Amino acid sequence: MTERMFPMSRRAALTGMAALPLAACAARSAMFGGGVEAARFPIPTGGSLDSIAMRGGRHFGSAIASTPGRTDAGSIQNPRYAALVATECGLVVPENELKWQATRPGPDQYDFTRMDQIVAWAQANDLAVRGHTLLWHRPQWFPQWLNDYDYGANPRAEAERLVTEHIRTVTDRYRGIIHSYDVVNEAIDHDTNRPMETSLSRAMGSPEAVLDLAFHTAREQLPDAQLVYNDYMSWEPAHIVGNRHVPDVLRLLEGFRKRGTPVDALGIQSHIEIFDVDPATGVSPYMEREWRAFLDEVTGMGYRLLITEFDVKDRALPGDTAVRDARVADYARRYFDVMLEYGDYLDDILAWGMVDKFNWLQDFDPAKRQDGLEVRGAPYDSEYRPKPMRAAIAGALAAAS
Repeated sequence: MTERMFPMSRRAALTGMAALPLAACAARSAMFGGGVEAARFPIPTGGSLDSIAMRGGRHFGSAIASTPGRTDAGSIQNPRYAALVATECGLVVPENELKWQATRPGPDQYDFTRMDQIVAWAQANDLAVRGHTLLWHRPQWFPQWLNDYDYGANPRAEAERLVTEHIRTVTDRYRGIIHSYDVVNEAIDHDTNRPMETSLSRAMGSPEAVLDLAFHTAREQLPDAQLVYNDYMSWEPAHIVGNRHVPDVLRLLEGFRKRGTPVDALGIQSHIEIFDVDPATGVSPYMEREWRAFLDEVTGMGYRLLITEFDVKDRALPGDTAVRDARVADYARRYFDVMLEYGDYLDDILAWGMVDKFNWLQDFDPAKRQDGLEVRGAPYDSEYRPKPMRAAIAGALAAAS
């Protein structure tokens, strides 16, 4: 594994900043303001998830939010949650704060307030930061002004300007801090099994033109950063033989290679699903052989892998907490054991939140349980108690190291 594959820690970043002129260092510190050092959370026996992951040469991390004025969220403003993340994790990724909807309120406006708060907090707690995302190429996740944008007499040039200016602005602001970006997120249209059409792609002539431009611009800006295509396929039958999301992503990756698009890694979100259960085994179906074939194809093309947004949907499981937690943990362990077999290619691993009640699945209609119970898809329950899933992840990481 080379240096470029791992985000730089605050300590390393500060070492690099020491070579900058004092005025430049002061300007960067002023930009993000002072962060708050989190209290430490009790670590279960065996060490933090990040310390276990680091034995295998990778970090364990989590998404985190910034919610000024609110302490009842999975955010840096929630002291208990912030302490848990700072204790268990070696890196963080913004949940929504770096997406266009948050940072680009208008064509000529930027707002980095909440992202800067996360960066300041991460630096104060010696945590690395991933970037998510420079381009979420789906109309429903564009700011409305971009869907309605008038590209004028030369639409291709204007679309190129919007994309390149955005990526340059973001990467310049967090230069020396963020070394791994989800450059493009979720670009597949399941109705057509092709890359998604947007206002940008119509202006530029094709979706591929937009995606390629995003990666080339990011590479020009950050020659040594890890540039990631991020998507939500995983090993469930629906992803492989249902809407065929896995084959669609594979074709997209093949196209990147043929066109010389500078994509370093595939981010596998890994929102793994227990939507039905085999009554004979009590296990939700998954397609391990086909999933391995996909990973073999991806790594065979030279891509590295990340687990970028891990959690578990438990909709099909019984309501009994002990039974449910045990089966979620078993399913997670099976998945991690497979992914960690690709250890020579697998870099960082991130959960999409650490505590059940703050996990996005509680508000995601396809994941909601028919019995109305809370989805138990994160490593810690809503009382901040480590669950069997947390032990399963730790065990898989330890075995792999």
